[in-house]
Amino acid sequence: MTDTVDTNPTGTGAGTRAGTRADWAAAWQRSWDRQQEWYMPDREERFRVMLDMVEALVGPEPRVLDLACGTGSITSRLLDRFPGATSTGVDLDPALLAIAEGTFAGDARVSLVTADLKDPAWTEALPYDTYDAVLTATALHWLHSEPLAALYGQLAGLVRDGGVLMNADHMIDTSTPRINAAERAQRHARMDREKAAGVLDWADWWALAAKDPVLAEPTARRFEIYGEHADGDMPAPRWHADTLRAAGFGEARTVWASPSDTLLLAVK
Repeated sequence: MTDTVDTNPTGTGAGTRAGTRADWAAAWQRSWDRQQEWYMPDREERFRVMLDMVEALVGPEPRVLDLACGTGSITSRLLDRFPGATSTGVDLDPALLAIAEGTFAGDARVSLVTADLKDPAWTEALPYDTYDAVLTATALHWLHSEPLAALYGQLAGLVRDGGVLMNADHMIDTSTPRINAAERAQRHARMDREKAAGVLDWADWWALAAKDPVLAEPTARRFEIYGEHADGDMPAPRWHADTLRAAGFGEARTVWASPSDTLLLAVK
């Protein structure tokens, strides 16, 4: 008999439709995507360019490390576009990994690893010694510059020669304060309008997750691990490019940018 779970992550309480674990995971994936798109309305365009560059540089059947994978947003899009790809998702968040596990259950192309990227030995948990591509999005800004530089050094050892690393994230150029202030004001005005119309923000989404029978316990554990959201240094794109070259990558530069986000590509 197939297990059934609440598949309606909308905060409506008891009496919601029951379905399979896959239905439950799909509902939470959609909810996560909507919440993230409130912050980054061009999120899908960023993913598209990321996968364009994967195909251009390492081909349509890559072995990918989905770094700080969360619910598996990158892996889902990777496998939709490249069915011959394989992906290793790494994260420490037990709630987001629970959603990823429900999404990819039974898919031999995907392995999920629980690991702390600040642990020097985290790479020992990986199923492969090398990868064609390391992909990450909206995650590494949690790290300050020193541990991020150390992580880039570790990743240089995991990416094969000719392989790529791509980091899509908030990268702030402090040399343009007026541009930054204008962009931030406009972005937050849009977000305020959408919030008033009922869009879930980060805190709302986690409050909803805490009420889900499957996610309640892992959500409590993730807040024990992380506490509240805390940003790292968020250095400029040039810092990322220079640090990646110093770590052993041959080339590194921005390949896509919005007014608030950057996709940085490095080639080994």
